[in-house]
Amino acid sequence: MRIRKYESGDVPAILKTWERATRLAHPFLEEDFLDQERKNIPELYLPNAVTWVAEVDGAVIGFIALLGNEIGGLFVEPSYHGTGIGRALVDKVQTDNGTLEVEVFSENSIGRRFYTRYGFVEMEEKLHELTGQKLLRLKCTEGS
Repeated sequence: MRIRKYESGDVPAILKTWERATRLAHPFLEEDFLDQERKNIPELYLPNAVTWVAEVDGAVIGFIALLGNEIGGLFVEPSYHGTGIGRALVDKVQTDNGTLEVEVFSENSIGRRFYTRYGFVEMEEKLHELTGQKLLRLKCTEGS
């Protein structure tokens, strides 16, 4: 496994990974919201984020996008869940940025479990206006 900076040619693989991981972790999200996010990733999020990809045998199987010290997105191909890819991606950005924050949907048990195991703690709960879903804001300090 290799972690490297995102390149524009990675967009199709990133979108495939996002789609598969999102369908698994966010079955509660409406299709119109997902359609908009599918457009926002290449047009809005990736151009404004510092993004790293994880590769196995030259194939992108995960990515993390950082906006300042906030994880804007962390997605790993479901077949690679539990293999340390997500942890390696978070380790990479934490090494570079120290304290990290992230928002995760309350109903996303996969994401919540991952972040709790990593050492993130809940700071606040709020409503995600676009979906009506509960969001949890989490924080992890270096060395947690």
